[in-house]
Amino acid sequence: MSTAGTSSFVYVTYIRATPEKLWSALTTPEFLEKFWLGIEVEAEWKLGGAWQLSFPDGRVADSGEIVAFDPNRRLGIRWHNQWMPEMKAEGWSLCTMEIEPAAGETVKLTVTHCIERERSKFIEAVAGGWPQILSNLKSLLETGSIILPARDFKR
Repeated sequence: MSTAGTSSFVYVTYIRATPEKLWSALTTPEFLEKFWLGIEVEAEWKLGGAWQLSFPDGRVADSGEIVAFDPNRRLGIRWHNQWMPEMKAEGWSLCTMEIEPAAGETVKLTVTHCIERERSKFIEAVAGGWPQILSNLKSLLETGSIILPARDFKR
């Protein structure tokens, strides 16, 4: 989805979990490593905290800063690609994860990733990655196992 001057990706899923359990999954290193397709997530989980994604070989994939931190409700990350020159040149993007209670022990998770650039190659790339990561997250929370294995991240 794009509007003049911006590109964005929005993904909505419903997960059988409580807001607290989903928040914990999104912010606990031991849980994150299970569903992020082999990428390591490092963060200072607080407003203004540093955030980084790294490949298994130690290369930094993306880096940024926590810009919204409302436990069990909203997480925002100011995000910058570090490993692909054409995507790095696009500049900063914003990823927001919003958690809303739904019926019973179900939550609605909305992930919005946007950048102030038309036809962004970066947003095109995350539009392929987010559905895989979030499918793993949903499966892990509901069944205890992931559905997609770690990827091979070669240059």
